[in-house]
Amino acid sequence: MSAEVKAKPELRFPVNPGGWYEGGSSVEYTTNDWRLERPVVNLDKCVGCLYCWIYCPEPAIVPLEREGGRPSKVKVDYDHCKGCGICEQVCPTKAIDMVAEEVKA
Repeated sequence: MSAEVKAKPELRFPVNPGGWYEGGSSVEYTTNDWRLERPVVNLDKCVGCLYCWIYCPEPAIVPLEREGGRPSKVKVDYDHCKGCGICEQVCPTKAIDMVAEEVKA
């Protein structure tokens, strides 16, 4: 039996010994060209609880500023939104609706 040593493949992102990637890599890449639905925030219903921001798997929910520097209502960064719908599911006031993405011609 020959004991060949295979070289490890070069990874695009550095992986730590525990098998996880360094944080911050999702900000460098956009996901906006394959989404089927996108979230639309109704600012009249939004109470600024930030549940959508907490549960969003990408940096797609952006808190807006209000007086006193506290986060309030939110907007969606469509360059990073996958269209997964988690934000709609966790919103207690139903301020987020998923709508069909417009087809780009």
